[in-house]
Amino acid sequence: MKFPGSVLASVFLFVAETMAALYLSSTYRSGGDGMWQSLTLLFSLLPCALVQLTLLFVHRDFSRDRPLVLLLHLLQLGPLFRCFEVLCIYCQSGHIEEPYVSITKKRQMPKNGLSEEIEKEVGQAEGKMFTHRSAFSRASVIQAFLGSAPQLTLQLYISTLQQNITVGRSVCMLLSLLSIVYGALRCNILAIKIKYDEYDVKVKPLAYVCIFLWRSFEIATRVIVLVLFTSVLKAWVVLVILINFFSFFLYPWILFWCSGSPFPENIEKALSRVGTTIVLCFLTLLYAGINMFCWSAVQLKINSPDLISKSQNWYRLLVYYMLRFIENAFLLLMWYLYKTDIYMYVCAPLLILKLLIGYCTAILFMLVFYQFFHPCKKLFSSSVSESFQRWLKCICCHCRWQKSSDSVGKTDVRSSGDRDETPSSSKISSMPSQILNADDLCSA
Repeated sequence: MKFPGSVLASVFLFVAETMAALYLSSTYRSGGDGMWQSLTLLFSLLPCALVQLTLLFVHRDFSRDRPLVLLLHLLQLGPLFRCFEVLCIYCQSGHIEEPYVSITKKRQMPKNGLSEEIEKEVGQAEGKMFTHRSAFSRASVIQAFLGSAPQLTLQLYISTLQQNITVGRSVCMLLSLLSIVYGALRCNILAIKIKYDEYDVKVKPLAYVCIFLWRSFEIATRVIVLVLFTSVLKAWVVLVILINFFSFFLYPWILFWCSGSPFPENIEKALSRVGTTIVLCFLTLLYAGINMFCWSAVQLKINSPDLISKSQNWYRLLVYYMLRFIENAFLLLMWYLYKTDIYMYVCAPLLILKLLIGYCTAILFMLVFYQFFHPCKKLFSSSVSESFQRWLKCICCHCRWQKSSDSVGKTDVRSSGDRDETPSSSKISSMPSQILNADDLCSA
């Protein structure tokens, strides 16, 4: 059984960020900043409650008689209790012989065009460990994008206005950034495992490093751009956030309504139609929150049993990063035009250049991951380099076709001009002959 490192990382980030946010809110209270204290507590306690509900929902404790577990989750101690359970399962896994095991079949990655199917025995302890890992992965994503991302944006905005970064605020921002990056990393891994569920997926350490660098540059530049724009145009940032949020929130529902599929009923048997609607709305809310700051790595598909599209769509990925780059450049341009005196000692063009280069660096690490370190790259119908070459060929062919059409158009214009000149000269030369023929007829 693998060591539950992901569970320990999730619990550490959860506890550390919550403690840092509570300490920071106490400093705001002592300083008389009631609004900053309220927002800091909101972005700290709201994800805590959502994490408790997620753990209860995944483990299906609502329909089980476990009052102590429900009480611990009510006291916001659920992750610590689940972590203790995970450590107990891991420590007892090698000492207790399990009488019942289940057999799962997975296919290996193709080698030389061949893929073998392997069977693996899964005991009850390993099944429980898998459920815990899955629950904490989803909890990390929820904490990252519904709590840590707004928290990081808020604290960086306060630091920009006050032109001061305290030790407590810097620690809180660092933990929030690590939480967001870790949540985005878990989102990538979840997407890979859901899309390639029938394969035995093994992610290498270099893939984790590449994803970590990709997400770090992408999220850091995105948050800084939003904070800079908010600091000079506070009213317009609401419009930007609403457009981003509702675009990604309504997009899965529009696709679902256009498909004409029936309402999904197989998410959870114990849920009614109202409960299913609430769960789907929460999932689209989380989907919109993820795409607000970074690429979600998955496409939410409501009419699918897994709720996630398993097709690899490079076109959607390309469109997302192109539009996001254009949006970031536009927001930075607005900041440059309307910047205030607090940026007097900041070299604005250099800062804009650094942020755009940072976002391009994130895209570069993303391409490197999909080209070299993706665990299922052998299953791609076309690699990143091949798709990029095809895209360049299409652009070159389009440019050549446009040049050839322009040259053909110019030659047509010239030939038509020559034709217009030739009939006029023939008419002029033919007129005397016509006159002569008329005189001859008259004399005759």
